[in-house]
Amino acid sequence: MGNSEKERHFIPMGFGILTVSDSRTFSNDKSGDILESRVLGAGHHLLSRDIVNDDKVLIKNILSNWIAKKGIDVIISTGGTGLTGRDVTVEAHCELYEKKDEGI
Repeated sequence: MGNSEKERHFIPMGFGILTVSDSRTFSNDKSGDILESRVLGAGHHLLSRDIVNDDKVLIKNILSNWIAKKGIDVIISTGGTGLTGRDVTVEAHCELYEKKDEGI
């Protein structure tokens, strides 16, 4: 049996889901709900989920804590990606990158 024919064993990963929004709450965070449902439905673990205002310091604090948290393998962020000067999610993420790949 070749390598491509070997059975792969599923390894569940730990996820954090962060919604960045000045208007969402857990009662109306549809994108966060969908992400949570898909993560759990795929057999993974949801270790943290939060909603934060579009504020660079707040976003970075949550992300930094999750990066350091044992068991979180993947962080998914939704919202806060508009193009106005108020939207700082992308900048908050970029400031935490250890390595950035611009692609080819």
